[in-house]
Amino acid sequence: MHLHKSLLSALYLGAGVLGAPTELIRRTSRTTAPSGCLTVGSSGKYSTISAAITALGSSSNAACIYIASGTYTEQITVNYAGTLTIYGQTTDTGTYKDNTVTITHTISSSEAGSLDKSATINVVSDGFKMYNINVVNGYGKGSQAVALVGNADKLGFYGCQFSGYQDTLYAKAGTQYYSNCMIEGAVDYIFGDASAWFGECDIVSNGPGAITASSRETTTDTAWYAIDHCNVKAASGTSIDGDVYLGRPWRVLSRVIYQNSNLGSLINSEGWTTMANGATPLYYEYNNSGDGSNTSARKYETSISAGVTKKTVLGSDYGDWIDASY
Repeated sequence: MHLHKSLLSALYLGAGVLGAPTELIRRTSRTTAPSGCLTVGSSGKYSTISAAITALGSSSNAACIYIASGTYTEQITVNYAGTLTIYGQTTDTGTYKDNTVTITHTISSSEAGSLDKSATINVVSDGFKMYNINVVNGYGKGSQAVALVGNADKLGFYGCQFSGYQDTLYAKAGTQYYSNCMIEGAVDYIFGDASAWFGECDIVSNGPGAITASSRETTTDTAWYAIDHCNVKAASGTSIDGDVYLGRPWRVLSRVIYQNSNLGSLINSEGWTTMANGATPLYYEYNNSGDGSNTSARKYETSISAGVTKKTVLGSDYGDWIDASY
């Protein structure tokens, strides 16, 4: 179980070359740069996040970047040889709700040439962590348009927001951990073939559609989407009762579980719907509550006697790389 964020929150303070995070210190705000971090915005050294990442150069040392409050209109690729942590300024590190840093870009995948190229942030560096950052693709309805693509292993996102409409969060590959985040969209807005754990997140639909679109397609693929202790709800002012499905299979062996979560009235009574021809997806629900949690009319669902664990989803070494304070 995660610690309660209004009481306990965390950040890394480090020293050494390029700000290697070495010691976990608890506090409830992050309004100055952790020791050793490169700084962006306000009185920081760099005016853009991309410039700070470029400044890391070819080093493989652990590094960190601190971003001061503001909206940064950029498209960013994180491709660094070492482990990189990016922190956003906030008065409460334990929630996305008080974030003051937004990274935004607007382009569709058809305009950009691919899903990855449309992403506001494209992460291809293993071990990357991000805290208290809002990530937006402002394209809206009408096309696939990615806010974040995670295409690396052992990625961690803490107190972040990801906002879009179609294909918001491309959890593409590797193992990924999302804690106390908000993911918002309408159509297939959590999709890909990562093995990803979403813990204590708000999953927010801003239009009709399916939430997940897992692209698992072989029996040897270990990928899961596990949505645990989350709130699944409609965006404020959006009337979509019964218009949202828990998922549909982008590929034939899609695998998703919702467990210990609150499913709102937006969820269609059938729960799941179809996409890939001939799909035999593995769709599970366990110990959920809320107006959308009744499974009596569900389709395409497989029974399960217990929830899955982080070890199952993230591997036996998950404790070595996730921030357990979340």
